[in-house]
Amino acid sequence: METQQDSRTWLITGCSTGLGHALARVVLAAGDRVFATARNGAALADLVAEYPDRCVAAELDLTEPGRIPEVVAEAVRRFGRLDVLVNNAGYGVVGALEEISVEQMTRNFQVNFFGAIALIQAVLPGMRSQGSGHVVNISAAAAIANYPGFSVYGATKWALEGASESLAQEVGPLGIRVTLVEPGPFRTDFIGRSLERAAGALEAYAGTSGKFAKLLQGMQGRQPGDPEKAGRAVLAAVRSANPPLRLVLGKYAHDKRRRQLAALETELAGWQEVGQPTEFTAR
Repeated sequence: METQQDSRTWLITGCSTGLGHALARVVLAAGDRVFATARNGAALADLVAEYPDRCVAAELDLTEPGRIPEVVAEAVRRFGRLDVLVNNAGYGVVGALEEISVEQMTRNFQVNFFGAIALIQAVLPGMRSQGSGHVVNISAAAAIANYPGFSVYGATKWALEGASESLAQEVGPLGIRVTLVEPGPFRTDFIGRSLERAAGALEAYAGTSGKFAKLLQGMQGRQPGDPEKAGRAVLAAVRSANPPLRLVLGKYAHDKRRRQLAALETELAGWQEVGQPTEFTAR
């Protein structure tokens, strides 16, 4: 695989733990520079201490979008440019759609979707000016095919994927790449610290979304995915001369994607005679 080896400057959100922290460490070990953000800046002290010349930490809470332009400007001031934006910060909400409050929905979209979009808009002028850049949006297996109980969380990721598909076509001619990362279950704190429950549980959904929530809890600490290996995969994609629009991580997510593609093809073929002949009849 042909690669580009020039040193890059990355802005990575959600670096306090999990995939974000692992990715930042992989990128720094590879010789690149990282402007790492998290809601709690103290959680990034180990990265700054180990790489004081190439890592800068800043606090960023995506529920406060007004701070995003300041953070991007600070990153450019410290390193001179930004080459890669990784929208990794996010969290899940589990519960049946009927159980989730509007407030929970709004906040989840603010962090997972609108915060990411605001960051993209903030970095694009600089990337356009330099004629290069890479936007990496961390999606989820829920965006491959969703689960009962992840209606809102999955919707935030589907929205991010839809925006990314369009963005890739808009900025591709300008030298800017876009990659969606679709990870399966990785051994991070997503199920623990980064998973919010619906405000109220209804017995009617105990066998669907309730069952899924219990499955998630039982998976904590036993997820098969290695965050460091995920970080290496993202780095390889960014350094590739031909990066993918979608980078699927882990056997679980690969198997899920293949099943989803097969199911879509089967459904399309099964309803083709009904759905296809709906244009005006030629005269």
